[in-house]
Amino acid sequence: MAEAPPAATPPVTGAATVPAAPATASVTALAATPASEASRADDDTFLLLREAARQNDAARTNALASRLPNYVLPGYVEYYRLKPRLREATQDEVLDVLRRFEGSAVADRLRTDWLLELGRQREWNLFEREMALLTRSDDLQVRCYALLARALRGERVAAEARALLVNPPAYGEGCAALMTQLSQLNGFGEADLLAQLRLAGEMGATGPSRRIATLLGASDTRAAQAVDVPAVAMARGIGANRVEHEIYLVALGRMARTSLKLATVALEKNSSKLSAEERAIGWANVALAASIVLSNDAHDYWKRAAGAPLTNFQLEWKTRMALRRGDWATVAATIDAMPPALAAESGWIYWRGRAHDAQGRKEDAQALYRRIATPNNFYGQLATEELGELVSTPPLAAPPSPGEVAYVAALPAMRQAMKFYDLRLRAEGNREWNWALRNLSERQLLAAAEYARRNELLDRMVETSLRTRNELDFNQRFPAPHNDILQPAAKNLSLDTAWVYGLIRQESRFVSDARSGVGAAGLMQVMPATGKWVAAKIGLTDFVHDMLHDARTNITLGTNYMNMVLENNGGSQVLATAAYNAGPGRSRTWRGVLDAPMEGAVFVESIPFSETRTYVRNVMSNATNYAALFDKRPQSLKARLGTIAPRGGSGALP
Repeated sequence: MAEAPPAATPPVTGAATVPAAPATASVTALAATPASEASRADDDTFLLLREAARQNDAARTNALASRLPNYVLPGYVEYYRLKPRLREATQDEVLDVLRRFEGSAVADRLRTDWLLELGRQREWNLFEREMALLTRSDDLQVRCYALLARALRGERVAAEARALLVNPPAYGEGCAALMTQLSQLNGFGEADLLAQLRLAGEMGATGPSRRIATLLGASDTRAAQAVDVPAVAMARGIGANRVEHEIYLVALGRMARTSLKLATVALEKNSSKLSAEERAIGWANVALAASIVLSNDAHDYWKRAAGAPLTNFQLEWKTRMALRRGDWATVAATIDAMPPALAAESGWIYWRGRAHDAQGRKEDAQALYRRIATPNNFYGQLATEELGELVSTPPLAAPPSPGEVAYVAALPAMRQAMKFYDLRLRAEGNREWNWALRNLSERQLLAAAEYARRNELLDRMVETSLRTRNELDFNQRFPAPHNDILQPAAKNLSLDTAWVYGLIRQESRFVSDARSGVGAAGLMQVMPATGKWVAAKIGLTDFVHDMLHDARTNITLGTNYMNMVLENNGGSQVLATAAYNAGPGRSRTWRGVLDAPMEGAVFVESIPFSETRTYVRNVMSNATNYAALFDKRPQSLKARLGTIAPRGGSGALP
């Protein structure tokens, strides 16, 4: 069969158009009231104001904001008016806006922006006062500034900084300043900075690599070359000291991503000039590159890397390659070497349990499985099966009452969210929606999910319902809209309806007009080129790109493409799902390196692309829950994953 281009991207939120199920209470959805010409004009002005703020046009934002004295989103009018001139604004101006809208999402957003400015200006007293009032402190630079303020007061924050500084591409000025201060205060020694240099190189972060090299007294130019043009950096030689050796090893790791052979030859050639630890670091860099392409040589490279300090990414890939070999002793040892926060992730708890099982430690394994067993996610479902149970739907919570739905509908943040959705400003709407959910009880969360359903916001319904832990409604979590279209389409192609719904839930959360940054569109996030290709294959002669937003056309094209990649992958839903997301060529490549059948869960765990790995996990987990809902009986995720055979085999063995 001719190869089609990749068809999909990760979930994108947009405006859904079809309710999921009949209403369970008497409160109706928002009435669509005709907007007056004046209100429409105000909406247009507000959109212009938002755009002017995005362009940092202070004069225009002030002029536009002055035309909206009584707009229904007053906090945002003031926020957009102030944002372009936040650096020059007086303390009283900012505090006035914060006081007037305290407790709102927009006040928290303004406070975050202001904290970044206060951090840059080193206004620590005011910074720490406002930091204490911040509700959501998830901005990395704000958190770095907070640690910097404490360090300047004489507090020891190095351990917290090590735990925080794990993503160099996102560091910015705040985290760079924190690192500089800690190096000056001897909180960060050479070993810490070398670890940061390795991390920046691994993630391709040129700017942080330059700054870290400078702190180490090395050439920032050579550090940048090691990341961007590793061949040039390697041609300069390994250098004369420890830091220059490390820069060379960064270049070696970057080169290994392009050519394992050149990297291994270079490392062998210079091995005698490196210390034992440096050689181990070099082999760890090579082993990581080999692991990402699923090379069988990775095992030997990891053995030669013994003693190297490994990054989290390296620890994860060393574990995955051990899983592929069935080397449970290495799986256990490597997970045990992970930092506590990483080892506590459900995936690594599951695989640690499997290692215990393989080593005869049944009780220890069962204890780990019980920690994560749940029908809510991939690893929880696998753990449930390891405990001897199948995946089933939990008892349905009592439907929310009219009063419960009315309560959440009246929340100020919820009303603002609905206004943003009306303006087709999805991101702002979601921010206000999530703000409204803070501190709600589980009953109130179910009511909010029901309110979302009645307003045809199925993505919000799903995401809101997912927040409950005891009051569960899987009809909210796993809706099945468009059944009049999807059921016949799947039946005509002999496709598993649960799998199709599982894929749509991951792709678009049932948002009909979802559009990704690369152009994938509609419920099944079909790429325009793929849509055109499939349309030609099935004889849809009048296809144009805009038809991808029509639910019937999108489902027709998407299900036909699913059927094509399924047939092309021997009937394996795992391989077909990977092909739908990453493209058929990549799925064939990943299968092509197999020399023996592999457990489906291990194959999924070792998919090289993080996006596709997460995507396949979610689709297969979704499909298992949909099957339990549709068939009204327990299901097996492990059976659905099957065994992945080498190319030329049957594709999915029972």
